[in-house]
Amino acid sequence: MNYIQQAFKVKHDFWRYLIGSLIVFIAAMIGQIPFTGAVFFQAAENREDITKMTADRMMQILEPNMNLFLMLISFVFAMLALYFVVKLLHKQTMTSLTTTRKKIDWKRIWFAFIFWGIISSGLVLLDYYFAPEDYVYNFEWQRFAVLAVIAIVLVPIQTSVEEYIFRGYLMQGFGTATKDYLFPIGFIFSLIGIPLFFYLQSIFELGLLYSVGLLLALIIAFTVIFFILKSSKALSSEGYKNLYLGMKKRWVPLLITSLIFGGLHIANPEVDKLGNLIMIYYIGTGLFLGIITLMDEGLELALGFHAANNLFTALLVTADWTAFQTHSILKDVAEPELGFIDLALPVFIIFPILLFIFAKKYKWTNWKDKLFGTIEELPAEDYQVIGEDLDSSL
Repeated sequence: MNYIQQAFKVKHDFWRYLIGSLIVFIAAMIGQIPFTGAVFFQAAENREDITKMTADRMMQILEPNMNLFLMLISFVFAMLALYFVVKLLHKQTMTSLTTTRKKIDWKRIWFAFIFWGIISSGLVLLDYYFAPEDYVYNFEWQRFAVLAVIAIVLVPIQTSVEEYIFRGYLMQGFGTATKDYLFPIGFIFSLIGIPLFFYLQSIFELGLLYSVGLLLALIIAFTVIFFILKSSKALSSEGYKNLYLGMKKRWVPLLITSLIFGGLHIANPEVDKLGNLIMIYYIGTGLFLGIITLMDEGLELALGFHAANNLFTALLVTADWTAFQTHSILKDVAEPELGFIDLALPVFIIFPILLFIFAKKYKWTNWKDKLFGTIEELPAEDYQVIGEDLDSSL
């Protein structure tokens, strides 16, 4: 049984994933209230007009450690919400959301964490060695100690939330949804609607109530479009039937979750400074993490990699134009620019090398089927057994 297929064992109606995603989103927005309140309070103290404050200024108005702490608190709310959604709405265990193995393989998590932590830190130090003029020594042990506590406790929660949502919850959700005849419509709506929602939210800097209103407006608009398509009998055409059969493949949820993951980074200050081409890196990272999840039949490697990537970066280097403003050891003061090498090196060179190393270590085989094969439902007898197990556990 593969990673996506085992989601058929639990309550996997797609409306549950829609409601579950909305609950997690609302929880994360509630978790942002302390940060927003602190920004408003500090703006009032500084006699700054909050209505004219830019997103960059909002990220810089608080002391960096406090800013990081309040930013990451929202992920604690999201993690708690996701846990209860998985347990109560889907009757699923966190283990089965994490892996196809009988228990979570912590050795895999630690290997990916230590391996990528060493490599990523080495790349930063190598750049510092060859271009020391691009950095300033930023180390202050008291502030760094506070940063270390905040980062070590909360950054893994932040990265785990992202992995559990994108490579876990949504990967399995979209995967099981491919059996639905209307899935191609949902796929197209997702590709358009989700990036559009977050783009409009970032452009207009919408609060919780307005964000929920925008989401409802988009849902209503797409519902109207759906009924127009249905009434035109476009969904019963031979072309649509072939499209439906062609999309019951594992690359579909892989692509969807990678595009959503990359699209969510469009509001990051790095995009404003480096340009839209940086989205290739974000989407490429999503594809890399999704591939290792499908090939390894679990989230463990992705959890370790992502935690190392963000944690070591937060501790080692910062810049005035990045999403994480920290009291790190080094500060990048070079003029931000995105060259071809900067973009090609991680996505087209480093990630493929990492895939090769992981594949050799964990003896991955059958790449074509695991990444492009058909998503099969469980045999009827497996549903019966799982149903009995669920009933006895409630």
